[in-house]
Amino acid sequence: MTVGAAAPPSPSRTAQSGTNPEQAMTRATSPEKTPVATGHGGAVASVDPDASAAGIEVLRKGGNAVDAAVATAAALGVTEPYSAGVGGGGYFVYYDAESRRVRTLDGRETAPRTADSKLFLEDGRPIPFAQAVTSGLGVGTPGTPATWQEALDSWGSKRLGTLLKPAERLARKGFKVDETFRDQTKSNRARFADFPATARLFLPGGKLPVVGSTFKNPDLARTYEELGDEGVDALYHGPLGRDVVRTVNKPPVDPDSGRTARPGDLSMKDLRDYRVERRTPTRTSYRGLGVYSMAPSSSGGTTVGEALNILERTDLSKASKARYLHRFIEASRIAFADRGRWVGDPAFENVPRKGLLSQRFADARECLIKDDKVLKSPLAPGDPRRPAPCADGGRAAPTTYEGENTTHLTVADKWGNVVAYTLTIEQTGGSGITVPGRGFLLNNELTDFSFAPANPAVHDPNLPGPGKRPRSSLAPTIVLDKNDRPVVALGSPGGATIITTVLQTLTGYLDRDLSLVDAIAEPRASQRNAARTELEPGLWDSGEQRRLEAIGHSFKQNPEIGAATGVERLPGGKWRAAAEKERRGGGSAMVVRPQP
Repeated sequence: MTVGAAAPPSPSRTAQSGTNPEQAMTRATSPEKTPVATGHGGAVASVDPDASAAGIEVLRKGGNAVDAAVATAAALGVTEPYSAGVGGGGYFVYYDAESRRVRTLDGRETAPRTADSKLFLEDGRPIPFAQAVTSGLGVGTPGTPATWQEALDSWGSKRLGTLLKPAERLARKGFKVDETFRDQTKSNRARFADFPATARLFLPGGKLPVVGSTFKNPDLARTYEELGDEGVDALYHGPLGRDVVRTVNKPPVDPDSGRTARPGDLSMKDLRDYRVERRTPTRTSYRGLGVYSMAPSSSGGTTVGEALNILERTDLSKASKARYLHRFIEASRIAFADRGRWVGDPAFENVPRKGLLSQRFADARECLIKDDKVLKSPLAPGDPRRPAPCADGGRAAPTTYEGENTTHLTVADKWGNVVAYTLTIEQTGGSGITVPGRGFLLNNELTDFSFAPANPAVHDPNLPGPGKRPRSSLAPTIVLDKNDRPVVALGSPGGATIITTVLQTLTGYLDRDLSLVDAIAEPRASQRNAARTELEPGLWDSGEQRRLEAIGHSFKQNPEIGAATGVERLPGGKWRAAAEKERRGGGSAMVVRPQP
């Protein structure tokens, strides 16, 4: 079957808001899910075939990469509602083929203007994390709709209302439930059941969705229709915003559930004052290529960039796999140590971005790495303002927890424009709170803040503040050649593992001679300045693990790290899109005109 074509329809049961999943029989139609596609006319890679198809539809109708990225993101809000949607935020990285420049948008959620450094403290102590994530207290001002509009105003060619139509249609007609969607619903079942609006939508009749059934979300279809007709002012100035504020400030929890859902303090002024920030992208030179990514408030660009600078002096193409992994792990450990000390919202913190990305600082940190032993963890940060070779003094700050169920899409068009866009509502299912009648979950992004200083003796740049953006790890990345033309673009979900996933995929593709789809599929390791490095099953109990343990590495297993997608430019105006082969049930790569 041709990539992008529809699979044969099959019978399935309907599961939608307010209906019993055992009622009507319908036919679900989904495009084929393929992890790699090559051809002309543009390309889209995401975790979901319906979402990738929405982007391809826009490209076929003459839209550009920005238009297709917005359409794909809106469709992911339907099929990946536990990862992204109207109630979340994200980071948008765009390559303009005409100017050969990379530009970025920071659409991160913000804390209410009443928030301060004690947002998550009660009686001077941090509240339990599990209680914070399922509350109004953890909800930040959503940035996703504003990001879509800002991207379209700046670089798009079509109206938002036009680009929301594929997602609106998908929400109304439904999509086929897969094993991942069912499993994610199951893992959230207890807390979803405590919020009537969430239970009606995702647990109709109190039951989990059936694999192969059709999941419909008419409330979200109406929300998209309203955004399309009235623009994003419906959220930031209008009735949709008032519904969000009401839900955050008085979470609609079932009074018989026994759950305490702490209220937030979001206001219409917070929504009216929200702004997408244009940021100068981070840039790192690696193997003669320009690696561009997201600047703070995300730590993705600076941390991936620092690690690449550390690895620059090692010929990874000639290293054994064990030595490659050792160097990759240690570079990640160092970069995370520095991230924790220095990176926060630049509107509130003096982030030494230039120093973090300098080769001088990387060289001063790289000399800590030895081939026959392992650095201690947690490792103390260096000082990028005054790099001291091999310095390892000071006090370390451990990495804060970040939810792992974000989503990423990558798009290219026939003109050579490229988008890498990572969007999120934080952990799987966000806050667990659905805005009644609106069909989308609210984020819990404010839990990315430090609840209290990790080390009272050291300034923590990631404490809450009024209107502040919590530190993120999102790292949508575009690599350009010496002529400033795209080589590859990629990104991943995965919380703080995003950084190590992007780093490992880049080095696999650029250094280890892996194809893009194989670099994405490669078993992953993730070290985030912790005592133990996480390994996926493909590396667990392997010869590489044993050789690394022999020099002092310690490991724990993680069943799945990230879910990357990417596109690469090929000669003759062709593109190759690539996605996961297995993770999250496999991703979806499509091109407008497929070729062998």
